[in-house]
Amino acid sequence: MASETTITMIGNLTTDPEFRSTGTGANVANFTIASSSRFYDRQNNEWRDGEVLFVRCSIWREAAEHACETLVKGTRVIVQGRLKQRTYETRDGEKRTVMELEVDEIGPSLRYATAKVMKVVRGPVRLVPTMEDPRAAELVGVGAAVDEAPPF
Repeated sequence: MASETTITMIGNLTTDPEFRSTGTGANVANFTIASSSRFYDRQNNEWRDGEVLFVRCSIWREAAEHACETLVKGTRVIVQGRLKQRTYETRDGEKRTVMELEVDEIGPSLRYATAKVMKVVRGPVRLVPTMEDPRAAELVGVGAAVDEAPPF
């Protein structure tokens, strides 16, 4: 694959994420992140905000659901993803090209906030005997809880 432009960005959500399903049934959430630099103005002896960069983002599948359940307007987030160029046609027939960040990872910034992380359990947990010891059983399933006590 050709090298893709991968970026990491920190900023605030300008609105709540917008959730929708595509015609093929894939879930997607769209949102915009506003990011600005801060600098110290020595002449006025104060911190000042630089220009604001607005980046339109999309996140897919289960992560889209998680983002919509967790994040709200104003949340400071850290995102990592690939910068993509997309061309579309307006209702007036004009072709336009936009740059969007296709998000792979997103989370709240803990610089000025706290968060409680809850792991998502997918599918039922089932017991499966191992080959080494047919009497033993191990938990199988993503996100399954594991008992830390010895099995004997």
